[in-house]
Amino acid sequence: MPRGGWLIPVRLVAQSADGSCSSLLLGGLNDCMGWASGTGTLGCLLRKDLRIPQPCSRSPQPWDLQRPMRLRTPVASATAQVQPEVEELEPALSGPGQQVTEKHELGRLQYSLDYDFQSGQLLVGILQAEGLAALDLGGSSDPYVRVYLLPDKRRRHETKVHRQTLNPHFGETFAFKVPYVELGGRVLVLAVYDFDRFSRNDAIGEVRVPMSSVDLGRPVLAWRELQAAPREEEKLGDICFSLRYVPTAGKLTVIVLEAKHLKKMDVGGLSDPYVKVHLLQGGKKVRKKKTTIKKNTLNPYYNEAFSFEVPCDQVQKVQVELTVLDYDKLGKNEAIGRVAVGAAVGGAGLRHWADMLANPRRPIAQWHSLRPPDRARPLPVP
Repeated sequence: MPRGGWLIPVRLVAQSADGSCSSLLLGGLNDCMGWASGTGTLGCLLRKDLRIPQPCSRSPQPWDLQRPMRLRTPVASATAQVQPEVEELEPALSGPGQQVTEKHELGRLQYSLDYDFQSGQLLVGILQAEGLAALDLGGSSDPYVRVYLLPDKRRRHETKVHRQTLNPHFGETFAFKVPYVELGGRVLVLAVYDFDRFSRNDAIGEVRVPMSSVDLGRPVLAWRELQAAPREEEKLGDICFSLRYVPTAGKLTVIVLEAKHLKKMDVGGLSDPYVKVHLLQGGKKVRKKKTTIKKNTLNPYYNEAFSFEVPCDQVQKVQVELTVLDYDKLGKNEAIGRVAVGAAVGGAGLRHWADMLANPRRPIAQWHSLRPPDRARPLPVP
């Protein structure tokens, strides 16, 4: 035994107010909802006073974590109508029991492509992944896939999050309405992320498919190795807030907790940020609240709560939009970025909303990455 003892990894388990231990909360909104989707996970803190949770903290990252060896399973042969790609043919391992080479350390992804000439839609199927890199402390990941067609990153789709697995089966298909003559100049990106409620989602890897190299005369079925994602564009910052809905009272509470790594807006390299909270219905702003102004900081802490009256039959038809602005005493206040949550938003905004509905009367906190302030708002819910 080495001096100082062995380092033993410990798996953290959260304890609720009644003393029971859990790492995943599931619930349903049975009071007046016709449905409740999504899985509810623990917020930043579980306290007896649930109205004012403490700020979120970044989840610890694993150290010296070795990826388990990936077991290869035979893939069902495609029909004569399916076109395999060259990347699907992999060299055999040089010998039994050997480590997977660096080429495979991020994992690989199986997808399908087809074009519907009648509707003018590109159909992208995200089938499964295997051997993904483990990014969580317990030696696993919570993967999901983000799909978009460059150069347009605003129109994107995301699969469901699969908890604690390195070999997820997605089985989801997404449609992009793009004229066939324009496909040649587009690049399909399939980016795999590890979901983290309390921090920025980590990129595991991605697959880029230049559409000019794909023959869409027949369906395509392919396996591709994940590649390291390139550095993304300038970050606007992140914001953490909680959502709480009480169906019996028809009350929606938004607690703006904190923001971090905000974009520098002032000459001195800082900002004077504050947050506007809008309740939208039918695409129109119907209520507005705002936090106090925090001077000379890029990491403001607020912990300010705002309540809105939302009847039970309207909760699926509204959205909440949070905009972070830089206060300017002499000129116009400039927006740094915004984020929206609601049933019609999609992505992380939809997951947060669904978690709130699945856990009535409990505040659900989550970090969100700010998006450009000029980005289109979600479509109104009919």
